[in-house]
Amino acid sequence: MVSFKKLFSWFKRVLGGRKLIRLGLYGPPNAGKTTLANKISMDWTGTPVGTVSEVPHETRTVQKKERVVVRNDGQKIEMNLLDMPGIATKVDYEDFIKFGMDAKEARQRAKEATKGVIEAIKWLEHVDTALVVMDATEDPYTQVNITIIGNLEARDIPVIIVANKIDKKEAEPERIKEAFPQHPVVEISAMTGKNIDDLYRAIAKHSK
Repeated sequence: MVSFKKLFSWFKRVLGGRKLIRLGLYGPPNAGKTTLANKISMDWTGTPVGTVSEVPHETRTVQKKERVVVRNDGQKIEMNLLDMPGIATKVDYEDFIKFGMDAKEARQRAKEATKGVIEAIKWLEHVDTALVVMDATEDPYTQVNITIIGNLEARDIPVIIVANKIDKKEAEPERIKEAFPQHPVVEISAMTGKNIDDLYRAIAKHSK
């Protein structure tokens, strides 16, 4: 006998109904997560999610934009954007001194960034679908990227890899496709908005 819950779920799928998607943006520092979150949010709400900086770990706490409604190709996607702090295997305060911070400020930022990494990992329990943002100008086969994707796969969270910064001449998004062939890869520029509609289609197709 089919339960009412399963029947209702089936009707929702057939009729195009969709729950609110909790969309987590993961990736290493400076891959363009906040730039992408801002692009999505500005397109559909007119307001940004957070600030962007060339200094690593500008985002050190989870930033949220709730109930963003995206309409694309006749589809409606409602989601909570969760812009995660950058994931790193270690955070060295000396890296911040290179950007003009004094030792005290650099140590405090490193402490906050480390807490942010832990917070981002904890939030895996609250994510329905993950965008793993990678810089297409850099080697994608890193310990950070492998760790992020491995943790998402272990939790059966759908992964969409975003090959970002294709506006740069040194970008090689095909390297990302070769490194992670088990997941869909969407090539975009979060800065210019190039191919952003392709990303919306991927979110609609692969989210659960």
